[in-house]
Amino acid sequence: MLPEFRIATHPGQILLAEFLEPLRLTQAELARALHIPVNRVNELVRGKRGVTPESALLFSEYFRNSPEFWMNLQTAHDLSRVRQDMRKDMRKRPGGIPRIKAPVKAHRRAQGAD
Repeated sequence: MLPEFRIATHPGQILLAEFLEPLRLTQAELARALHIPVNRVNELVRGKRGVTPESALLFSEYFRNSPEFWMNLQTAHDLSRVRQDMRKDMRKRPGGIPRIKAPVKAHRRAQGAD
């Protein structure tokens, strides 16, 4: 788990550093292989676009990993950004956000408490 103050690495940075560069694959070559516009890959690498479910499926087929890998990267990035933004907003709210006194029964069951 990331510290609250850190933004998770954007999936585009991981695509570049862990896949494209080691394979000496250009953004244009990847786009051509996947039959997608090169600007889609470029915007992802530059952090201007996120991984969509469609992109996750294409990348997983090409790089032989799972679409969940790509979607989890995107979710972690998005959640870390929202967490940081909301933390700032929470400080402005008197008393913060109230919490229920006990976990919901269904959640406790899923955790093995019942």
